[in-house]
Amino acid sequence: MSTATAPRPALTIPTIEASPEEIYDIELEHSLLEANAKIAGENRAVLDRSGITAIDFMGAIGSGKTTLIAKLVAKLKDQVGVAVFNGDATTSDDQNLVAGTGIQVVQLATVNGCHLDANLVAKALRKITLDGLRLLFLENIGNLICPAEFPLGAKARVVVISVTEGPWSVRKHPHMFLGAQIVVINKIDLAGAMEVSVDALAADVRKLKPDIQVIPTSCRTGAGLDEVAQALLAI
Repeated sequence: MSTATAPRPALTIPTIEASPEEIYDIELEHSLLEANAKIAGENRAVLDRSGITAIDFMGAIGSGKTTLIAKLVAKLKDQVGVAVFNGDATTSDDQNLVAGTGIQVVQLATVNGCHLDANLVAKALRKITLDGLRLLFLENIGNLICPAEFPLGAKARVVVISVTEGPWSVRKHPHMFLGAQIVVINKIDLAGAMEVSVDALAADVRKLKPDIQVIPTSCRTGAGLDEVAQALLAI
């Protein structure tokens, strides 16, 4: 007698896709940055009324943002309500990793865009149930330049860098770190192989912003993940 289990049903995850017409309308309204800031303020008001803390995760492609978020969700979802908006140009690979945790997930497809914008987040907020949520993680596009200029309505920003990006990533992209509240130095288990000093990276961050919280992590070993989770709950 066969004991094979039935296949799990495919997850249905809403996707919000950027529309060129909307982007052009925003540009014509005043300026792209001003219009985005206005919508970001409206997003923040919606979140504040619902008691939700949104956190914008920014970092380069391959820094480990998605894996970090999935690990954090696994640690926090039984304590507080958590949802994730996953930004990606086209693919859904990252969102599938997070959706496997069983929480609310919306994919934000920027198509040709190099960053999320407040308008996409506003539309995504209408796709989820806000009741019972305490944290909303916004995973931005893999980019260490453009996202810094576009607030989304988040209460805090987390910049994720990894030792695999080399020893100069902080010095090359200083603006990204100035607007952040937390910096995660990820993949520290590879620091020796990459010949990159975690302490030197942390020192570079603190030269830019002395009071910023810097947390070294490894998603493979679990190092630092509890500290990041507690830092997010404290925001």
